[in-house]
Amino acid sequence: MQGKDKWAIFSISSIPLVMTLGNSMLIPVLPKIERELGISSFQVSMLITVYSIVAILCIPIAGYISDHIGRKKVIIPSLIIAGLGGFISGFAGWQIENPYGIMILGRVLQGVGAAGAMPIVLPLVGDMYTNQQEVSKGLGMIETANTLGKVLSPILGAALALIAWYMPLLSIPILCLISIVAMLLLVKVPPMSGKVVGFHQFIKTTKVIFRREGRWLYAVFAIGGILMLVIFGVLFYLSTMLEDEYQIDGIKKGIILAIPLAALCFSSFATGKVIGQDKQKMKWFTVTGLAILSLAIFTVSFSKDIYLLLTCIFISGVGIGIALPCLDALVTEGIEMEQRGTISSLYSSMRFLGVAVGPPIFAVLMKTSHFLMFFSNSILCVIAVFIVLLSIKPEDPIKPTWG
Repeated sequence: MQGKDKWAIFSISSIPLVMTLGNSMLIPVLPKIERELGISSFQVSMLITVYSIVAILCIPIAGYISDHIGRKKVIIPSLIIAGLGGFISGFAGWQIENPYGIMILGRVLQGVGAAGAMPIVLPLVGDMYTNQQEVSKGLGMIETANTLGKVLSPILGAALALIAWYMPLLSIPILCLISIVAMLLLVKVPPMSGKVVGFHQFIKTTKVIFRREGRWLYAVFAIGGILMLVIFGVLFYLSTMLEDEYQIDGIKKGIILAIPLAALCFSSFATGKVIGQDKQKMKWFTVTGLAILSLAIFTVSFSKDIYLLLTCIFISGVGIGIALPCLDALVTEGIEMEQRGTISSLYSSMRFLGVAVGPPIFAVLMKTSHFLMFFSNSILCVIAVFIVLLSIKPEDPIKPTWG
């Protein structure tokens, strides 16, 4: 990449970083919010759940719109909405006596903004480069920024909460403003192809895409959801165990939670550089990452030893980091520009769904047994390996979707 291209990718990478921080920073602060507002644990969990549900519902709409009016015209207003939502929630916590309802409204707005910002980043990178090597590098950096947000969020959220419990929310508009300025100044996107397609034709064409490419698309969607389910479920379990059994909380707990995410971050960045435009590499790197994840989760099912657990979760982060950039690249390059936003947004919805359901699934399994919790998830990861082997065949030519 040339210097200006690197600055453009850095600017685009700030979006998943900011959006991830905007949600995950709250996780270590939720118990404090619960105490400050005098609400139930279910009510405080809705601050996360509402954000995710709204994002899941709005992502496909944002993808469709971005295919027709352009990525940047969707991303920048969405960042403004996300910043406004964060400000409303934070200001309510700061100045309003009973702020919970207003905070929920702010989180709804933030979810709408996140839906139109973070998922549109993937097709934007695909639009900007014709060289698959550059696309893969760019996607690796995007995945790295996304994961870096997850690494920093528990530490930064806990640190900001030392000032005031609502500070993580009030920091969101500042972060969004940084991304908006960077996008306006440093990112130039290619013009749309000029093909304007009506909604009925769009639906028809989308059906054609899934009929022709559904085998590998459904596989990529499912695996993206599984990876997010496992990593967020495992982190939820680790967070609970550190606090309940080892009395570790605050910034110290945030640092421990950041370790497997740092492994994910590094392996995502390295994989994006290595896979290039080779779709066979993408397939086999995905298989390798899933195999590493399956083995790590299977191993930890036999012991509750904290050091084994931390080691295996670290290795799990490496495996997930190897697989994710490959899935991103397959979706981005396997679909033509005119519908790339819609298809990649559906893929992002599946990842959001994994984030949303992972912690509650692990919460239920935690009440059964340690072995069942990890063994069942290792089986799920093994199934994902077979899905890749049977469904993703890069040697098959991509059929045209327009005509």
